[in-house]
Amino acid sequence: MAGSNINQPLLDQLPKTLQNADSRRRRLRRLKSAPIPEFVPGEMNGIKDDQSLPRYESILDKLHPSFRKVILYLVIYLTIGTTCFYFVQNQIQGKKVNGVLDSVYFCVVTMTTVGYGDLVPNSTTAKLLASFFVFSGMALVGMVLSKGADYLVEKQETLLIKALHMRDKVGPSVILEEIETNKVRYKCFVITAILVVLIVVGTVFLAEVEKLSTIDAFYCVCSTITTLGYGDKSFSTKAGRIFAIFWILTSTLCLAQFFLYIAEFNTERKQKELVQWVLSRKMTNVDLEVADLDNDRVVGAAEFVVYKLKEMGKISQDDISLLLDEFECLDVDQSGTLSTTDLSLAQSS
Repeated sequence: MAGSNINQPLLDQLPKTLQNADSRRRRLRRLKSAPIPEFVPGEMNGIKDDQSLPRYESILDKLHPSFRKVILYLVIYLTIGTTCFYFVQNQIQGKKVNGVLDSVYFCVVTMTTVGYGDLVPNSTTAKLLASFFVFSGMALVGMVLSKGADYLVEKQETLLIKALHMRDKVGPSVILEEIETNKVRYKCFVITAILVVLIVVGTVFLAEVEKLSTIDAFYCVCSTITTLGYGDKSFSTKAGRIFAIFWILTSTLCLAQFFLYIAEFNTERKQKELVQWVLSRKMTNVDLEVADLDNDRVVGAAEFVVYKLKEMGKISQDDISLLLDEFECLDVDQSGTLSTTDLSLAQSS
């Protein structure tokens, strides 16, 4: 009985200790990222809130700002390229159907590096122009157009997820969570479906309009979208070249995005396997020593999280060192904590 009376104060303090620990855990779970600098009410990641005010916009206004830049850069490139090649069209040899159409077609074939060989430069000026536009076109495709393609795929990804959950009556938050969880996987599904449609459409068009056999049409499609461009089969009619201007640009970009998403999916899968291994691995005394950043022989929640993130490859020691340096610069009074006074002194200095 005496022993129980002695331990009673400790037992009374235990619930308070547990409450404090639970309160700290809740505070850590409530940590949020920095606010979004340009948040548009009523819309996030292509998902609109039904309660947002209606706005009347044109088609260009509804496009994402980055996608409008893509269209602008593409129009500028094709306009300049078409104009240049139109003025040197007599210095380009091959089968021609129309001056302006041939110039646009040659510009697209050049920028996508398809290079059929049905139209080739035949003078110093034309060769220099082609050399310039092939490099600038590759840069445009790699840095600008791929972003536009990625944006369109994300839009289709959102529509796909909405269609999958149409009967479930789920809200925007659930759809956003689904997008973030399986983002790359859905991108692979969408881009694969688009690529298959483009291959079928190209094959059918070549067979019906260019009068190629099914095998030759499929062969021409494959050599085009892979930018192999043997040149033995190509678009030679006026209607065919009009179609090729849009189809070649779209199909080559889709194939490039397809391989990009596949590589991204494999990287994400390996990262998830690493995370699963880290979470399932048991902690050892050696791990505790490494996780103890302040060498006080006790590992707090923040130290534990940092250590696990390092194991998962989410952050590196260099990242931690940079953040600690920034913390020391902001901690003007060297108290080991940040306050509004520290921030004011740091900003004034």
